[in-house]
Amino acid sequence: MLRKIVTIDEEKCDGCGLCINACHEAALQLVDGKAKLVADNLCDGLGACLPDCPRGAINIIEREAPAFDEAAVQQHIAAGKAATALPPMACGCPGSMAKEIKRTEHASNSTSTAVAATSELRQWPCQLQLVSANAPFFDNAHLLVAADCAAYAYANLHNEFMRNKITVIGCPKLDKADYTAKLTEILKLHEIKSLTVIRMEVPCCGGLVNSVKEALQQSGKMIPWRVVVIGTDGTIRED
Repeated sequence: MLRKIVTIDEEKCDGCGLCINACHEAALQLVDGKAKLVADNLCDGLGACLPDCPRGAINIIEREAPAFDEAAVQQHIAAGKAATALPPMACGCPGSMAKEIKRTEHASNSTSTAVAATSELRQWPCQLQLVSANAPFFDNAHLLVAADCAAYAYANLHNEFMRNKITVIGCPKLDKADYTAKLTEILKLHEIKSLTVIRMEVPCCGGLVNSVKEALQQSGKMIPWRVVVIGTDGTIRED
């Protein structure tokens, strides 16, 4: 029969494994470092895996394929559970495994050179392309969306901006991506208390701010937000 089904561009696929976890039917697996559709009848063609692919390697096409088989899916999932006791995401990239990082609360905001600098990153991963919109650490979070250059340009980023926030980073120019869909999904799925955007003064960083603006509009939520502009010399140009 002619129907819609997933296709994967092996040239674009980098084997990150995010699509594996997004597929509710377990129709995708990593084979030789690339995502593969293991059987046509396991794919429902709805494309739940599409938003989670950071490389745009997955598409839905229409071609001859056997009908989607729900019973086969259940058998396939049951067989997979019986065959392995590996933890979630073990079949994907270990670097993409979501986890929350507990930090000790600081008594003050002192930036004295006598005190060793500590990381304020509260979760992993932090790259916007890799983070899952469903990650529980977004619940009731103060969200920081930062240009990935900002931490190098502004020395006190951890202490001044990242503390007590969930941080996601990106570069619209290098990623060649529009983050609007991912940010919209995060805002819709979670109660975000506040949103801070840190961008560099360079023009390409404007894409980060535009994605946040559009995500706020599309989510339909009223969330307090601010934009901080960091100069290439490491100073705050606008807040």
